[in-house]
Amino acid sequence: MFTKIKPEQDTRSKILSTARSLFAHRGYDGTTTKELAEKAGIAEGTLFRHFTNKKAILVEVATQGWVELLTDLLMELSEMASYEAISQVIYKRMLHLGKNYEVMRVCFMEVQFHADLREKIQQEVVTKMTDVAEAFFQTAIDRGVYRPLNAKVVAQVFLGMFVIAGFSHDTIISPESNHQEMREMAEGLADIFLNGVMTRPV
Repeated sequence: MFTKIKPEQDTRSKILSTARSLFAHRGYDGTTTKELAEKAGIAEGTLFRHFTNKKAILVEVATQGWVELLTDLLMELSEMASYEAISQVIYKRMLHLGKNYEVMRVCFMEVQFHADLREKIQQEVVTKMTDVAEAFFQTAIDRGVYRPLNAKVVAQVFLGMFVIAGFSHDTIISPESNHQEMREMAEGLADIFLNGVMTRPV
């Protein structure tokens, strides 16, 4: 049986999805609660019955966004055929650009200007994401797949690539790029991550 969504939940979800789009394209400061309510098709008073203020909406949008990213990461790591299959994870990030673009834009752009939001994201999501990736790479190191490096540093480098791959729209790769170009970019990033850029001594 399908769980029926309550009207209050539906309204809250509509507010959050509208806010995510407006914050991503106009910025937090460039979006008013009046405009947000109008775009969501509700009265401004209804908006404040669900959220105490605009900042509370931003916090939830960004926190939910990071949770989605963490969930995607966990799924993709668990589905990797081998520890060397990093390019597949990066490639999937690029394929999901349209889905994640607004979320990532809000997460990365607005967190720079709100110290309290940055601290919340760091404590509730980024630390957990790093811990998961660190454990994953520590296992690879223990099995001799990767060199004996600091697993936390390896995890942080990987997450940096993970973020770049998911936020590459209009930056490192054109949004008009075809699947082959995205795969080549993913394989290039994975190759650098796994093998570095310097030639090995003979």
